[in-house]
Amino acid sequence: MSVQLVGELTRVALAAIWSNKLRSFLTILGNIVAVASIMTLVSLIEGINDEVARVIVTEVGADSFLVDRLGLITSQEEMDEKRSNPRVTIADQEAIDAFGHTVSAVMSQGRERGEVRYRNEVLEQASIQGVTSEYTRFPSFTAERGRLMTPTEVSRHRNVTLLGWETADRLFGAADPLDQMITIEGVHFRVVGVSQRKGSLFGQSQDEFAVIPLGAFRRLFGTRRSLSLMVRPTDPSQINRAMDEATVALRIERRLRPRQENNFGLFTSDTVLDIYREATAGIFMVLVGVVGVALVVAGIVIMNIMLMAVSERTREIGLRKALGARRRDIIWQMLAESVALSLLGGILGAALGATAAVALDRFSPVPASVHAWSIMLAISTTAVVGLFFGLYPAARAAALDPIEALGRSA
Repeated sequence: MSVQLVGELTRVALAAIWSNKLRSFLTILGNIVAVASIMTLVSLIEGINDEVARVIVTEVGADSFLVDRLGLITSQEEMDEKRSNPRVTIADQEAIDAFGHTVSAVMSQGRERGEVRYRNEVLEQASIQGVTSEYTRFPSFTAERGRLMTPTEVSRHRNVTLLGWETADRLFGAADPLDQMITIEGVHFRVVGVSQRKGSLFGQSQDEFAVIPLGAFRRLFGTRRSLSLMVRPTDPSQINRAMDEATVALRIERRLRPRQENNFGLFTSDTVLDIYREATAGIFMVLVGVVGVALVVAGIVIMNIMLMAVSERTREIGLRKALGARRRDIIWQMLAESVALSLLGGILGAALGATAAVALDRFSPVPASVHAWSIMLAISTTAVVGLFFGLYPAARAAALDPIEALGRSA
């Protein structure tokens, strides 16, 4: 098909649509709603996936893995089975550090919620994280202002702290927090740095925390709490081997027999992401299926309107055929109108859906991310819908006998 013919078909199709503006708008309204819905849903899902992936990678580390008491729990049965697992201790850290030839750093850490106060400003449920001196070798710990706690300060359990961006902002506002004294659970700590901003997830800030030496953490919350270990291999490509070495080291440390199950959890950021994607894949497919049904309904509406157009334009079609128009010319003409109607609805729906997604991302705590591929997919899907549901009306129009058509319309 030549470019000139395509242009002529497009011109005729748009002229036919424009001559019946209200009917055309009502025809494509279903497409607009369906495409706007699927665009908004896909943007929300992609935005949530991107945000969750960012948070998980930030917390776990792209090139690290975690060891904790329970591991990833996906059911109540697993929780019941692993509830009796022993606590993770400093001895476990030392065992991995001594055994792992592909391990470059092992850090113990503890987490708890507690009160952080500066004068009259109070954060009642800030995240308090205790770390060992190896924490400086993990890229998830940063200092936008001031500095990180030194390994000496951490190993000697000094009362110093690295504040999260939100914690510093809420406690000090525009004032300089460096070298100021705050209280954590009623104990004085000196602020040495403020971490880089991490953002929020579903409106929940990821920057409301305070990092302190693990020894100071244990003085505040006790020594019987289970820790977690963050392990970094010498090279990211060696992460699987490092995980195997850590598993062997912990089994030896805990004196597990060959047939006994591991009594600890071990996972990477990819493991968490895979479980999250599996959990959300079903929801995504259901939502897309519902919107797909809406697109089918919109296609049926277009087919009915095109059948009506064929009935109304019987004389025009008969005249065209009498003047020499071939069967395929009539088919292309009707298909062009059907596809143009559907595409117009798809373009307007994509624009509406993208606008709604951007508005949600900007004015609500729910993240949304508009991707070019989703816009192209939405528009191309509507073109296919228009083509498919326009075939029957086009075939009906092409099958009209010119003499009967002219006689019927006379």
